[in-house]
Amino acid sequence: MIEATSCGGVVIYRGKILALYKSYKNRYEGWVLPKGTVEAGEDYEQTALREVREEAGVRASIVKYIGSSQYNFTVPEDMVNKEVHWYLMSAENYHSRPQKEEYFVDSGYYKFHEVYHLLRFTNEKQIVERAYHEYLELKRANLWARRKYY
Repeated sequence: MIEATSCGGVVIYRGKILALYKSYKNRYEGWVLPKGTVEAGEDYEQTALREVREEAGVRASIVKYIGSSQYNFTVPEDMVNKEVHWYLMSAENYHSRPQKEEYFVDSGYYKFHEVYHLLRFTNEKQIVERAYHEYLELKRANLWARRKYY
């Protein structure tokens, strides 16, 4: 079994959540959150911010670590056990630009109930639910996007 680690972000701007639509040679299609593999010399925060910037063209800032998710998938030579570390992030504006080289063909910000139903994977739906709850709590306390909270 191959162990892999990725990091990603639940990016929120004015109450809406960033999602990307991936279409890979008609074999994989669906809405996902931005995430990617940790590169040498990076910590998890740096990876999450880089992946959001690369995959969606969004400059975001980390508000809070919100947890991890795990899943398995198969590749021709083995089974991969992947752990993804997630961060709640705030964006400066609604601009996004999907990374064509990674087969992202669309991106945008959606209301919670919309993105929850758009997302393809259950583990990402659970992370969005957790992140949105944290966002609402911070907003109620008038603390949203002021500084890091961990």
